[in-house]
Amino acid sequence: MAEAPPAGPNDEISVATSLLTSAAVVGCGVIGAGWASRLRLSGVDVCVYDPSPTVGTIIDEVHDNAVRGWEALGVMPDNVGSLTIASSLEDTVGGAGLVVESVPERLELKHATLVAIDETTGPETIIASSTSGFKPSVLAGPLTRPERLIVGHPFNPVYLLPLVEVVAGTATTEATVERAMTIYRSLGMHPLRVRAEIDAHIADRLLEAVWREALWLINDGIATTAEIDDAIRFGFGLRWAQMGLFETYRIAGGTGGMRHFIAQFGECLDWPWTKLMDTPELTDELIETIARQSDEQSGHLSIRELERIRDQNLASMLLALEQNGWGAGRTIAEQRRSQGGSKGTGD
Repeated sequence: MAEAPPAGPNDEISVATSLLTSAAVVGCGVIGAGWASRLRLSGVDVCVYDPSPTVGTIIDEVHDNAVRGWEALGVMPDNVGSLTIASSLEDTVGGAGLVVESVPERLELKHATLVAIDETTGPETIIASSTSGFKPSVLAGPLTRPERLIVGHPFNPVYLLPLVEVVAGTATTEATVERAMTIYRSLGMHPLRVRAEIDAHIADRLLEAVWREALWLINDGIATTAEIDDAIRFGFGLRWAQMGLFETYRIAGGTGGMRHFIAQFGECLDWPWTKLMDTPELTDELIETIARQSDEQSGHLSIRELERIRDQNLASMLLALEQNGWGAGRTIAEQRRSQGGSKGTGD
């Protein structure tokens, strides 16, 4: 399904409010719990279902982190949507305007879950899968009403990172996509319309390329997990956070821009630098090496402590980007305007 080019970095993002009053989340691991928190903090009443006995603990811990993050951004609302933990999927999704499916990435499990949602919800309910890899047409195969299913792939932490990749299947109606895009904007997100179905969508395919190279660097004894992370977070990761890949390389081309950059560095693509078409075998030895190095790097901090550090850093970066009117900071500025608040700290 074709679409107009996405908005540029300085184009206005329209945000609609009060579009959604109730939503359901099925599957409440880190992603599902993150969705529940973003929805609730946007004033939406949420009903969740997950058969895990620890679902309540996970939701509470993730929501505590989400509140800290929104308070750090200065966009914590006065009213938060309610939370209900249901005892069955059927009790969860009835009456919801949006159902978010976030069960593990096993196709048979997703099919069973989506069929149950399809059979239990009304025809106007949007069904959005958080899948990071499956095409929506594959997910929609057994549904009786596939026209209302989309992929809405978020990024962890869902309550802070604004990107959501929106992918339509062959049966998805344009009206469903437009409604979903508007709803995501109302949640303070940046919905990125993926122009065509492709396994792993856009962002995860880019991450996969970096991940493959990182595995080779460890496998070949070139670098440790900490050294690879340092190469990203002290270097190009800071550029990517604000400008992405192509704007970064445009600047690298100097006054000649992208044409000069490609003319100068394009031949590097023929050099045998990368191993993108191959991956090292994940032997027990390599897995143990990666796990040991990761423990040495960050094992002194609990996962929840790492999450809080990550969230505070993200909030600070988002505020800086907001003050410059750039990148992901624009979603925070729009969210602040929709709440009727003043601009971020430092003004």
